[in-house]
Amino acid sequence: RTFREALQKGLRGLEIHRGGYEHYPKIPRDLSRGELKARLSKPHAERLFTLREALCQGMTVDELYAVTGIDPWFITQLQMILSRDLEEGGAGHTLASLTADWLREIKREGFSDAQIAAWCNARETEVREKRQALGVLPVYKLVDTCGAEFESYTPYCYSTYEEENEMGQPGDKKKIMILGSGPNRIGQGIEFDYCCCHASFALRELGFETIMVNSNPETVSTDYDTSDKLYFEPLTFEDIMNIIDLEKPAGVIVQLGGQTPLNLARRLKDAGAPILGTSVESIERAEDRDLFARLMTELDMAQPENGIARSLDEVLEQANTIGFPVLVRPSFVLGGRAMRIVYDATSLMDFVQEAFEAAQGQPVLIDKFLEDAIEVDVDAVCDGRRTVVAGIMEHIEEAGIHSGDSACVLPPHTLSEAVMDRIKTYTDRIAMALGVRGLLNIQYAIRRGNIYVLEVNPRASRTVPFVSKATGRPWAKIASKLMVGKTLDELGVQDPVLGGHFSIKESVLPFSRFAGVDIHLGPEMKSTGEVMGIDASFGMAFVKSQAAAGQTLPLSGRIFISVKDDDKRDIVFIAKKLADMGFALVSTPGTHKVLKSNNIKADLVGKIGQAEESILDQIRTGRVQLIINTPFGPVGREHVRPIGTAAVAHGIPCITTLQGAQAAVNGIEMRRQAELTVLPLQEWYKADYAD
Repeated sequence: RTFREALQKGLRGLEIHRGGYEHYPKIPRDLSRGELKARLSKPHAERLFTLREALCQGMTVDELYAVTGIDPWFITQLQMILSRDLEEGGAGHTLASLTADWLREIKREGFSDAQIAAWCNARETEVREKRQALGVLPVYKLVDTCGAEFESYTPYCYSTYEEENEMGQPGDKKKIMILGSGPNRIGQGIEFDYCCCHASFALRELGFETIMVNSNPETVSTDYDTSDKLYFEPLTFEDIMNIIDLEKPAGVIVQLGGQTPLNLARRLKDAGAPILGTSVESIERAEDRDLFARLMTELDMAQPENGIARSLDEVLEQANTIGFPVLVRPSFVLGGRAMRIVYDATSLMDFVQEAFEAAQGQPVLIDKFLEDAIEVDVDAVCDGRRTVVAGIMEHIEEAGIHSGDSACVLPPHTLSEAVMDRIKTYTDRIAMALGVRGLLNIQYAIRRGNIYVLEVNPRASRTVPFVSKATGRPWAKIASKLMVGKTLDELGVQDPVLGGHFSIKESVLPFSRFAGVDIHLGPEMKSTGEVMGIDASFGMAFVKSQAAAGQTLPLSGRIFISVKDDDKRDIVFIAKKLADMGFALVSTPGTHKVLKSNNIKADLVGKIGQAEESILDQIRTGRVQLIINTPFGPVGREHVRPIGTAAVAHGIPCITTLQGAQAAVNGIEMRRQAELTVLPLQEWYKADYAD
């Protein structure tokens, strides 16, 4: 109800581990006034917290207005929050000294239980219990979700600390609460919102009252007609438990909103929240490295050699034991944040501090990186008795590229039936061992006939919408019904039949917006969305997916090829095909030598900075229509970064993996033979399920 309360709620909702307008570790406390003014002169992601540091150092409202152009009223409001924070932080509060009047006053300023706990040197749960004992509870106000244009059917609520509760009396229906995915960002986006919405639709069909909790105004889950009730609140323990105390739902769904609600599952369960679907213990068993390794041993399934580390020394020790290259990543994060393949000890030590910061006190994971492996994503649903594999997706890019960035094809186009049968068997065994009720995502690597389990996620994955559209089955709806007690047999769900078409998911990458960034893909996710191509042939489906992602493959012209040593043998077949189709080829010395020795004609172009005319000049003058460039290691990537930057700037498709190049050549060949055709999804499903 006040700007200060709304601002602190907004900051809690950012999911940057702040309880409100607190000190942000990314802003050093020892910045000089000159450094602060320089940082404040331009907008950036941490500007609000930089303002806090400037206010702490005594800069005046007028000074800050002159530097930032931010209206003095807003700066004054920030100053008021800061002053209260500093005052209460030094007041020597204890749990016993807290009074109802003081708590109401401080909560109206937007301060969270976590902030109050820090002032009292207590735990957040202790402050919550004290506040409840004193009767200091939030009330909920309504917003007209339709802006008075027509009748609003969904109460759209937010909390505040006043007297009147506008929610009215609860109804007789059983309630199910769905926790949304919070702010969209790389790694966690609209795919999880899709799952939350479908859960709401499915549970309504079963007669439940649905309650959505989310803080993102740009999602479908926060539309006025998605759920019976919408709580527009930050997805934090305090805010969710306040709603649970009021609504007393029969169940809470945490496995559809991505990592945000999943990270809260244990605290919510311990506080008495009735978590639906897969148990919190099973979720932890899949996410905790030690517990997961034991599970794989029990099930006699292979994993890449791995270890965990809680210090810099342990990281180096584990990496040396496992052997380079290794994949290093923090635990309990989504989107491959702060994840990297490292090839030597020097690169490891340069990167590992970033991984520890992202881990937020959790251990860092070290895995043996499986080179030359095929990565496979599997989505499945389970009711505790039977498992149905919704889709097996073969990655087109090599293993080591984040699943959110890698193009993938459904059904797989190079895996044998025997391998797919083994994958289905493994998936069923894992689902049963974890007691999954609802959705399950597993990532496998296939190398030299061996199947390795990379990761198990007993929750919705970002591929659920893709698999649903590819197979014609609403998997998020099915999973939601399983979570409230339905069985696969009751719902008539069988393994999908796929034979009439290929579906290819391709990632949309933001490189055209950020000049100079490294366009080469790796284990840290970079994509901001995805598109889909569907056709009866793999090649044509790939062409459609590339066009949808803004990468229209050429049918004629010149193609630049430069690949790492490991790819030189395999590039010969690809280059031969391109030459046979009439493309002119151009390559750098190493690749040129290989092509020439195999009687493939290619023009020689100098390396960047080593010749009068380099590939950069040809890109800039429009003489290249496609780039195939696979670098090796950090040095190789650094050398080819200018090529990627130039390709993005001039709208030239740039392929950075051999698997992607093979798919592109297949697609170009098909496209030269036939025109693109368009069919409704329903026609593809008819072909699949004709029997």
